[in-house]
Amino acid sequence: MDLQFTQEEQAFRGEVLQFLKDKLPEHLSRKVKGGLHLTREDMLQWHAVLNERGWLANHWPEQYGGPGWGAVQKFIFENECALAGAPRIVPFGVNMLGPVLIKYGSEEQKKYWLPRILNGDDWWCQGYSEPGSGSDLASVKTTAVLDGDHYVVNGQKTWTTLGQHANMIFCLVRTNREAKAQSGISFLLVDMKAPGVEVRPIITLDGEHEVNEVFFTDVRVPARNLVGEQDKGWTYAKFLLTYERTNIAGVGFSVAALEKLKRIARKVQRNGRPLAQDPMFATRLAKVEIDLENMKTTNLRVIAAVAGGGVPGAESSMLKIRGTEIRQEISSLARRAMGPYAQPFIEEALHEGFGEEPVGPAEAAPLAAQYFNNRKLSIFGGSNEIQKNIISKMILGL
Repeated sequence: MDLQFTQEEQAFRGEVLQFLKDKLPEHLSRKVKGGLHLTREDMLQWHAVLNERGWLANHWPEQYGGPGWGAVQKFIFENECALAGAPRIVPFGVNMLGPVLIKYGSEEQKKYWLPRILNGDDWWCQGYSEPGSGSDLASVKTTAVLDGDHYVVNGQKTWTTLGQHANMIFCLVRTNREAKAQSGISFLLVDMKAPGVEVRPIITLDGEHEVNEVFFTDVRVPARNLVGEQDKGWTYAKFLLTYERTNIAGVGFSVAALEKLKRIARKVQRNGRPLAQDPMFATRLAKVEIDLENMKTTNLRVIAAVAGGGVPGAESSMLKIRGTEIRQEISSLARRAMGPYAQPFIEEALHEGFGEEPVGPAEAAPLAAQYFNNRKLSIFGGSNEIQKNIISKMILGL
């Protein structure tokens, strides 16, 4: 693969940069670069801007609303958005459910749900993990029993990211208790407003309400909301997870975070010289940059395979492992660079007189929260240990 951008690709990059200059709201960019909390309205605003331009679902086929980009165009777009401080698109509808519906959904489901994903009518969340069924998704216990033209769903999901904002959830449910674990699972679309659905918040270590528990008590779901065939949901779940794991790698966001870390290392003084010149720190900084450059190449290969009609395989697990480790290392180095100013103080204590101006360097204020939040990256989407098992099976046949 030629990793040098062609003239056409450079021209596309210029088009993306101009679009970001013209259309990325400054208040959103400022929040993202400052590590501040994004509201539901913030995320929907950027979703709408991209959809209006036709760049929201950049990996969907053109017939379903995608822009028809190649692998390099997607790579350029995602990198430039990250560097500009654009919000990350909420992935559950666009990046996860959309590809599943396009490949396995009925024509009726595609016609109804895909436009609603694009225009923001539906905010989707993911109902995979359960208490005791995280990386081992084949052990899910939430049941769906067919009763006439409806399924009756009972059970519990956990770690449901942004479920407090969602009106729809796609779930793995057990529809056959007699079949082998993976063979008795189905993929069901559930209305979060249906009677019997309860959402309870889980407050994370950084103090944010990002994840939730979701309980289902005799929830009636139309049978037409079953995606694909009953008891075949494991196939669809694995297909979705390859997209999720590639997305978790977050190459563009690591690039932006590394650029910020370099600026900090050049500015912070230790022992009378910039931190970037400290041998120990410089060594760790160089290593993470080399790892990131290698991951960029792998990411391009995966995107190219998908653009050619393939499905991400072991490469998505590789990206997930290295991508999460790189993002964690960058956040760790940023905290180390800021020293005591990056301690996990309550947010108000980081501002003089509880005003606008922060105590110490402005870059330090969000670092503790980011560091703690990034601890989850190597766990969700299938823990990194599980990813190593997948790689061993797919490549080595172990």
